[in-house]
Amino acid sequence: MRPVGPESRIDVYPAPWERPVVVSRARRVPVVHIVLFVLTFITTSLAGAFQAGADPLTDFGSIRAGFPFSVTLLSILLIHEMGHYVLSRLHGVRATLPYFIPGLPFFVGTFGAFIRMKSPPPSRRALFDVGAAGPWAGLLVAIPAVLLGLRLSEVRPQPSSDGGMLLGESLLFSLLSRLAIGPTAESATIILHPIAFAGWFGLFVTFLNLLPVGQLDGGHVAYALFGRWHRVISRLFVGVIAVLGVGGWEGWLLWVILLLMIGVDHPPTLDSTTPLDRPRRVGGWLTVVAFFLTFMPEPIKLATPPPTFEGELTPVRWQTNDPPAGRGRGLCPPPLGIPL
Repeated sequence: MRPVGPESRIDVYPAPWERPVVVSRARRVPVVHIVLFVLTFITTSLAGAFQAGADPLTDFGSIRAGFPFSVTLLSILLIHEMGHYVLSRLHGVRATLPYFIPGLPFFVGTFGAFIRMKSPPPSRRALFDVGAAGPWAGLLVAIPAVLLGLRLSEVRPQPSSDGGMLLGESLLFSLLSRLAIGPTAESATIILHPIAFAGWFGLFVTFLNLLPVGQLDGGHVAYALFGRWHRVISRLFVGVIAVLGVGGWEGWLLWVILLLMIGVDHPPTLDSTTPLDRPRRVGGWLTVVAFFLTFMPEPIKLATPPPTFEGELTPVRWQTNDPPAGRGRGLCPPPLGIPL
């Protein structure tokens, strides 16, 4: 147990009749965490400003246009990681504060965030609480963000004829879009508001973390729920995403490489034999359901613009009534002010 307030240590074990010499040691200011958070706020704000059509590279004051996207996205990531952190502390697991990873100030401007556990969880029950807390906490922010952002988004009755980027829709996002804007035509295109785009990215991060592989959040939950069967489940899902990478979104191949580098197995907890109690088993299966509701086989895809035929004098552009991706409704991120 750690003392409440500034940490203390006793340098000398005194005789019974002497007073102990106590030297107070103030907690360190988490400089690295603060700097990384500020840098990530800047890069995500720049990305959001580009989405809003501003050019903060020539007018830095216009970076304010990116604050709705940046604040929404960082709130989702922060609440996600603080869910892990708070449950780690409650179970006596030593963990760091969140590390935010700034990225290039385009698209989203960040590679996410993470915390490090510096001591093993005492049991599978504690591991489940720590692993599941992050995704569920993040969803509590991402879902309202999607609903609010969709109400502010633009719905175009026809598919975009300019090509560009299309976003995948999970079952959860499709349900939220029906609640927010109602049924839309199969050939319609939704131009996401930056808040909705931040919410979409929050769902994207959630399902990536819920993959039941290695020491991802889903790996923690799978190990806590299934014990030694985690090894089989982890390898099965690595094979599934490898197939998806070959036949669909190439980004899955990068994930396969990263997962193989960090390891697909899960280290044991201090008590690896005590199974989950009934409430945690129910929570574990609900977490599995959340993974499938947020899963997107092809999260990002490029729409091919329709061909242009030029006559003798006047260029003529034609398009069919099919969606730009060849199936379903188009879902586009906010228009960027810079080329991708």
